[in-house]
Amino acid sequence: MTLLGHDRYCDEVVGQTALLRAHLAGGDLTATVPTCPEWTLRQLAVHVGEAHRWAEHIVRTRATGDVPVEDVAGALGPEDDDPVSLDVWLAEGAETAARTFRAAGADAAAWSWAWEHSAGFWARRMAHETVIHRADAAGTVGAAYEVAQDLAADTIDEWLQIVRFAQERYPGDAARELRGAGRSIHLHATDAVAGLDAEWIVEFDDKGIGWRRGHEKATVALRGPLTEVLLAFYRRVPVDGGRLEVLGERELLDFWLERASFA
Repeated sequence: MTLLGHDRYCDEVVGQTALLRAHLAGGDLTATVPTCPEWTLRQLAVHVGEAHRWAEHIVRTRATGDVPVEDVAGALGPEDDDPVSLDVWLAEGAETAARTFRAAGADAAAWSWAWEHSAGFWARRMAHETVIHRADAAGTVGAAYEVAQDLAADTIDEWLQIVRFAQERYPGDAARELRGAGRSIHLHATDAVAGLDAEWIVEFDDKGIGWRRGHEKATVALRGPLTEVLLAFYRRVPVDGGRLEVLGERELLDFWLERASFA
């Protein structure tokens, strides 16, 4: 399921990067990112910009296989540590990626690691990649963070697709343990605008997970503002942070969070 059109994803790659750049402005780029402690703030920014350039290269060249990031010109970040250079590099990479995705069209063939091999996949993936890592940056510098509700809902949809894909494709991945019939998780955004249907039922079976939009009783429910539900599901904010409510078997929710944590 995708809620948003291709042009919107292209717009969000640029728009979310602009918000990320605003979080970085004046910040300590050597600070450790609490939600990605292996990275400094600068390394986080370079990771996002590298992803944009890598995906852009794949779509522009209509790659039919994986491309080493070292083979993508300019993908490893600016040559100096000047914050201005980093800001310009981020902006240029996002704008180039969005322009390439848009020109190609959603259905253009391009290799991906996932279930869909198209420019449309990469536009969506880069939009969501930037949404989540912007949260990492905002948390590091203490900035306010909010996401448009339709974009937040679509980010949850994609995350569930990624988890199921990992279960099917990677036998050794911890996500494979998210199975066992008769258990379920209900995600419930309490502040969703009318018509968005921002509730999910995630059901476990013997092969993995399935999900659908809807309101049903589940083994455990996670309730709260949509942005908080998104960030908790991505392990960017603690479930016990004060804005979320857990109803039912908390152990199942913890079981999910411990095993669906590869992004």
